[in-house]
Amino acid sequence: MFERLAPAAPDALLALIKLHAADERSDKIDLGVGVYRTGQGGTPVFGAIKAAEARLVETQDSKSYLGPEGDMGFVEALMPYVFGEDDPTMDGRVAGMQAPGGTGAVRLAVALAKAAGVTRVHLGVPSWPNHAQILADLPLEMAPFDHDCDDGTANVEALLEVIRNAGDHEAVILHGCCHNPTGIDYTPDQWRQIAEALSMSKILPIIDLAYHGLGRGMEEDAAGMRAVLAAVPEALVAYSCDKNFGLYRDRVGAFYVMAREASALPAIMSNAAALARANWSMPPDHGAAAVRLVLEDPKLTAQWQDELETMRTRMRQVRERLAAAGQVGSLDLTPLATQNGLFSMLALDKDQIARLRADHGVYMAGSGRINVAGLTQGNIDKFIAALAEVAG
Repeated sequence: MFERLAPAAPDALLALIKLHAADERSDKIDLGVGVYRTGQGGTPVFGAIKAAEARLVETQDSKSYLGPEGDMGFVEALMPYVFGEDDPTMDGRVAGMQAPGGTGAVRLAVALAKAAGVTRVHLGVPSWPNHAQILADLPLEMAPFDHDCDDGTANVEALLEVIRNAGDHEAVILHGCCHNPTGIDYTPDQWRQIAEALSMSKILPIIDLAYHGLGRGMEEDAAGMRAVLAAVPEALVAYSCDKNFGLYRDRVGAFYVMAREASALPAIMSNAAALARANWSMPPDHGAAAVRLVLEDPKLTAQWQDELETMRTRMRQVRERLAAAGQVGSLDLTPLATQNGLFSMLALDKDQIARLRADHGVYMAGSGRINVAGLTQGNIDKFIAALAEVAG
């Protein structure tokens, strides 16, 4: 039977990781893997998480199942950070459950949308590759539109056109902040335009908030999503704690539904629980329990926020240093200063990217996506000089 299977296309990022590991040059630069790195190149465990995990070791008295909903204390503790303390959505119309990472939350959101009748999902491209893969696997029709313009700004008109022309049984996936892979977010004014258009449309917004706090700040990064939620009757939100709590391998995510009426939530969440049960049965508990403990303890919450601020400041400094280089060969690095989060896209072709790898030990995705957190004070000048040579 298995002889019927053709080999799957190799994962380009995994291949890049292997190439980087095999490179013996001491000054090689890894801009491919999508994790935060310190100025010393490490991806440490948050101190607040370490303290919470120590408490878990001392106090947790069972590893029994929690059910497909997961740790509801975790889900509820996150809600003020996601929706805001005074957000109008906090009137009983929002419910949630734990998911295995942001990926699991996106998968559950799209699967629930399909169960509710959605047949077509609009997606700004480029986007996180797993968005398209999830839509293809379910399957659902994907309708792409251009996310960004050539000048490094968001193509809000393309999105507004999609929203205005959408009919029944359609949804749109929106990156809440720190767009992956471009780093190009909608401005506050553009979010207001998006919210207004959505208020007059039948399209269902699915908001992927995967990098909350890594852009401009916790409140600033959630403001666009909250404007949308205040304008529409129904929405789905996929949330990841993998990045803003540094819990990548523990797979910590949450899924939320905003219903038209609070009375509709029991039926909606029973369907979500059934879909979760069929997909992963029960979500992993450890990381979510650690986040819950952090958010329940004001001192640990403050420590987490300080650590997040350090990450955000470092990435902003890297972006400003790159932007200060201005025109580097054919590349204009100036727009990187206004972009957010871990990622940006450089307009390099595959030959130039291959030359960066072969001649300079610079490893980046074939799409031109770079992880700015892979740059440090020690290697950023080398990177800019390498760009000047290959893009000159």
